[in-house]
Amino acid sequence: MNVRRVSWVSMAFLLSFPLCFSSHAHAALIPVNVPSVAPSSESGVPLMQRCQAIETEKHPKWLDNQPNDLIVSAQFHPPSKRITTSHCLVSGVMSKRLGPNGERYETRFELRLPSRWQSRFAYQFNDSLYQANPAFGTVTGMRASEYAINQGFAVVSSNSGLPIQPSSHPLLLDPQARKDLAYAAVQGVNPVARQLTEYFYQSPIKFAYGMGQADGGRVAMVAATRFPTMFDGLLVGYPGLNAPKAALQHPWDVQMLSRVSNDIRQSLSARDLDFFAHQLLARCDGLDGAYDDMIFAIDACQNVFNPNALVCKSDFDRDCLALEKVGALARMHRGPHNNKNQALYTDWLFDAGIRSDHWRQWRVNSTVSAWDGKPMSVALGATALAQLYSTPPIAVKPDIYALESYLQAFDFDRDAPAISATTEYFTDSAMTLMTPPNVAKPTLTAFKQQGGKMLVFHGNSDPVFSVKDTMRWYDFLDFALEGRAHELVRFYRIPGMVHGQGGPAADQFNLLSPLMAWVEQQKAPQSIVAATRSDNPDVTDSMKGITRPLCPYPSYARYRSGNPREASSFQCVRVAE
Repeated sequence: MNVRRVSWVSMAFLLSFPLCFSSHAHAALIPVNVPSVAPSSESGVPLMQRCQAIETEKHPKWLDNQPNDLIVSAQFHPPSKRITTSHCLVSGVMSKRLGPNGERYETRFELRLPSRWQSRFAYQFNDSLYQANPAFGTVTGMRASEYAINQGFAVVSSNSGLPIQPSSHPLLLDPQARKDLAYAAVQGVNPVARQLTEYFYQSPIKFAYGMGQADGGRVAMVAATRFPTMFDGLLVGYPGLNAPKAALQHPWDVQMLSRVSNDIRQSLSARDLDFFAHQLLARCDGLDGAYDDMIFAIDACQNVFNPNALVCKSDFDRDCLALEKVGALARMHRGPHNNKNQALYTDWLFDAGIRSDHWRQWRVNSTVSAWDGKPMSVALGATALAQLYSTPPIAVKPDIYALESYLQAFDFDRDAPAISATTEYFTDSAMTLMTPPNVAKPTLTAFKQQGGKMLVFHGNSDPVFSVKDTMRWYDFLDFALEGRAHELVRFYRIPGMVHGQGGPAADQFNLLSPLMAWVEQQKAPQSIVAATRSDNPDVTDSMKGITRPLCPYPSYARYRSGNPREASSFQCVRVAE
């Protein structure tokens, strides 16, 4: 392979988050001489000296084509519980500017450089639109020992160039900030972080990886198309592939739930969703040959499960749901449509994770007192749709009831086209910025030509980004590549898993190691063993301590023979088998 040069928060926190990492970015800078040897001892002495050397270089002149305003500082860190290796934490600030209304923008990044470097580099993309990830090199499913930093990677992350001052409208951005958040901050930070890494170790990077989930998964997919030579491997978790379209689900849900109750928090009870999930399992759990409260034969399930069968036939029925509740759930899973019956996003799988607290917190009601119990779709979703994904942006009052009113009044014929609109000031639409180019007709031609590999995973019960959207993307890619998408992309669906770890799922797994083996040794991954977690409250007694194989799409895990609690007793089969 060629070496290339190239959480959930309260509303109060959301509206005041400064999008930075730490005070280390402005630490005192004391001149010392730069040692010429690369760090190699776990004792941390050479590492500490080299870290101190970077600390002195307030404006590192040795970087090629560096930003004029780049400032770096550094601090040595001994091993800790989560980061088990001593490392140098480099903090950087660059690309400072003032917005049209006096907003202060700057790109902040942190780069962690471990003592036992393995010539690998990783860019950690941010999960959320609202806060920056620490540079650990982790995604859902990984244990701390499996973090990239703990495997000898140099890892970088950034704040995506967002405003540094608290704002009541955190995503009301100017055009450049929208672009930075979409992908341009990665384009700016990556070469700086690479040069810092190679200077620090006096050795070239051999393999470069990008990793992220949710909005970070979106960034990874954008990078594969816009920057196809930037990364050798990409680890992509539950991507917001068409994030602006996905945001249309939020007003759709609120309006559907309002048909059940004027107070959407009362529209679907926990018992309602638990009953729905149990009826779904009764129909679909055994389709994969094992009864384990997980639906691996998810495609067959969609064909045999009929939610209308759950409707109460009379006022005396008990094991049933009211017609309006079933109707709301069916329409929510159908996805947003306009008055011409045109789909504006995609549909959703019926899956057992609908009974999880996480699904409910996103779609129906939350436990956040600052939001008065309104769901995340109102607090977070409405903010993103109005401020970031609509052009021109809409400055909805940062009040939970104003946000809900905005969603209630949303007109899918009049307002939905704003995600693809432009103005003289905003010359790029949200869809152009936030999605990979040619997202509806992916080919990944350049990424494939340079030998890039990508592992994608997505929970079947994700309430934010539909796994069906990722399935459709893979199907389009496979069609364009004449059935050979598996040569550069492997996609794994996680039964029961929600937006990240959680849900009734086997959600403990490591996809970074198989990606490394694929990139560095040309060993293509097949099934990946996943385990349930004892600390997952959504796991039933029958699920505790079991393992299951995650199979590359479109195959699924089917019980073959042996101990049904062990992954080795299952095999990956195609849907038609």
